[in-house]
Amino acid sequence: QVQLAESGGGLVQPGGSLRLSCAASGNIFSIYAMGWYRQAPGKERELCAGITGGGGANYADAVKGRFTISIDNAKNTVYLQMNNLKLEDTAVYYCFYSATEDYWGQGTQVTVTS
Repeated sequence: QVQLAESGGGLVQPGGSLRLSCAASGNIFSIYAMGWYRQAPGKERELCAGITGGGGANYADAVKGRFTISIDNAKNTVYLQMNNLKLEDTAVYYCFYSATEDYWGQGTQVTVTS
């Protein structure tokens, strides 16, 4: 099994930055993808950012140019650097790990408010 521990959420002003972390532990074999989905109040869960085992990254259109996903292979940890945060980025961010099975983190709250 794989366990995910995510952190880094919090309260930030528009234009500010946060860095989310998601550390995977357990039986780490072939990683298909890791990243974050997010769910804003009253909206459906959407893919925010993902990174494949080969290092390819993709982002939701709404965050392109502002968010950067990266991975530390030695720590089995993925990071999401979120810059120039906007009010509409407010959501619960759920880390995911995809291999032969899919795993989900507990979720971390990101609140952008003035």
